[in-house]
Amino acid sequence: MKKLTVNLGRLIVAVTFIFSGYVKAIDPLGTQYKITDYLQPLGLSGIVPDWMTLTASVALSTLEFSIGIFLLFAIRRRLTSKILLLTMVVMTLITTWIAIANPVKDCGCFGDAIKLTNFETLGKNIILLAISILLWRFPLQMVRFISKPTQWIVINYTILFSVALSTWSLWSLPLFDFRPYHIGANIEKGMEIPEGAKQPQFETTFILEKNGEQKEFTIDNYPDSTWKFIDSKTIQTEEGYVPPIHDFNIEDTKNGEDITQEVLHDKGYSFLLISPNLSMADDSNFGTIDQIYEYAEDHGYRFICLTASTEKEIAKWQNITGAEYPFYTTDATTLKTMIRSNPGLMLLHNGTIIQKWSHNELPAEDLLTKPLEKSEYGKLPAEGMARKILQTVLWFLLPLVLLTIADRLWAWSTWLREKEDTNKILSTSKKKKKMRKKIVAGNWKMNMNLQDGVALAKEINEALVAEKPNCDVVICTPFIHLASVAQVLNSEVVGLGAENCADKAKGAFTGEVSAEMVKSTGAQYVILGHSERRQYYGETAEILKEKVELALANGLKVIFCCGETLEEREAEKQNEVVKAELEGSVFHLSADAWKNIILAYEPIWAIGTGKTATSDQAEEMLAYIRSIVAEKYGNEAAEETSILYGGSCKASNAPELFAKPNIDGGLIGGASLKAADFKGIIDAWKK
Repeated sequence: MKKLTVNLGRLIVAVTFIFSGYVKAIDPLGTQYKITDYLQPLGLSGIVPDWMTLTASVALSTLEFSIGIFLLFAIRRRLTSKILLLTMVVMTLITTWIAIANPVKDCGCFGDAIKLTNFETLGKNIILLAISILLWRFPLQMVRFISKPTQWIVINYTILFSVALSTWSLWSLPLFDFRPYHIGANIEKGMEIPEGAKQPQFETTFILEKNGEQKEFTIDNYPDSTWKFIDSKTIQTEEGYVPPIHDFNIEDTKNGEDITQEVLHDKGYSFLLISPNLSMADDSNFGTIDQIYEYAEDHGYRFICLTASTEKEIAKWQNITGAEYPFYTTDATTLKTMIRSNPGLMLLHNGTIIQKWSHNELPAEDLLTKPLEKSEYGKLPAEGMARKILQTVLWFLLPLVLLTIADRLWAWSTWLREKEDTNKILSTSKKKKKMRKKIVAGNWKMNMNLQDGVALAKEINEALVAEKPNCDVVICTPFIHLASVAQVLNSEVVGLGAENCADKAKGAFTGEVSAEMVKSTGAQYVILGHSERRQYYGETAEILKEKVELALANGLKVIFCCGETLEEREAEKQNEVVKAELEGSVFHLSADAWKNIILAYEPIWAIGTGKTATSDQAEEMLAYIRSIVAEKYGNEAAEETSILYGGSCKASNAPELFAKPNIDGGLIGGASLKAADFKGIIDAWKK
């Protein structure tokens, strides 16, 4: 149920973020306008430059789209879940503010595709935040849809795709137009209010003064003419139906004449050059605009410029471009909604929008060859929504699939080469296994008092003296046992080791036992790097490096442990974890010093978790460890290095484990506390 819940939540958040990021990426200017709306109540709209808000727009869309894709494919699960949680915390705080303060009517989280009220947005974000906490808590429960080696392709391509999509939408126009002024929309129909639709209700309050006293009145109790009018205010008291297009109006800049209906009812073609602010408009293509104006004049088509600019700004534009077309006034917000380009060109036919162009893609050469009545430009485009969606999917998925296939082919060839090299090592291992020392080492841990420990050591010693083992045997005991146990062991049959030593040579380190002290008891070995020491006592690679050097300097052989946790195994990081542990603490040693190192692999994930490491899994890891030793010290040193397996080895499974070519023995925990059990494991070398 936990895995099912996590993955269901993961898909919900992934789809939400992909959609949210995508609609922002295809309309970066729209997102920029919304960011500016947020800055206004904070008093920052005139301070933060446009390039910064546009950059923030592209960055936000890329972040959301990338998080969605990474969740969908379960890429870098822990890191992605952390970034998701941080993002949702910030977004929830922002939407809490807009729900309470109401600085904007629509949060813009889904662009113009889906409109939500501020409280609907807050509710959505609270749900997503709860799911984000779940994913952050159990990131490794997310099932991967793509292999780990291919993740880098998805990461880089997703970010590149999102940025490229935003860049293209800035150059051209949004691929999908969710605004009411989309191609195919009839502007007049968009302004209609359905019969019977609920009308918004307003209340006007009048502020009047008489005899130096001001009072407020409504239309119902408006006083006589002896009161002097001071001011009035109108507030909306009840919501009602608002048509998609409710603010479209065209006025002559000179005389204020309204020509809206004249334009909408024109049975012919009308070119509308749209620029919210001519002082900010791109004038690089003014020559092409003038050509289209002349084309319209020659064929009797209307060509007008709609702007919210001042007369001074219009005059400056005319001076720069030589524009001869007439200018009319329209609301700036309406113009920004009509087309995401400054300037942009829109073609109307009988009040219906049939074409829209960015100033970067004006179709001058094709358009000027024949009248619109005989041209494809004079008709609505045949391209439908389904085709656009298919194009988008193919643009993203097809290159991704091809890159993935290429990566898999490369990985396959690399795997074959590595397999061949591994087989050589394994083959050599089978031939030379007799050259390596076979070792069974007991790790008593914090068990038994001194008397019981000495008794167990005697029992083990007597059993092995009576029947010589086919391998080296070592027992590693707590510090207090060392000196006493050394007295009862035949050192030629059973070696003695400590379970730890200090990372300091001597000094005021109360409670510590130095490598020199361990050696003085008669011990020949010491276990270092055990997972329990790393986990419970915070032993780092640097601390272990010091311990290893001190142990070797005092003539001790080091049984060095390495291994991965359950999370690292599930994340398929076992190889890099083990390699990092060896590189951090022992791979700095000289070739001569390395001869005194015995490695022990601990599958921490299979100890006390209920999971079982198979002999094949153990062999695979030990073969890998031997291969990285070969990379560092050469094949000969790798073949001479004894590598033990330390994962719940018992008399019952020891023969199967020890039969593997790269397993040279075991580091035994609980089974070493009983002489019979320990002897059973040692005897596995005779089978």
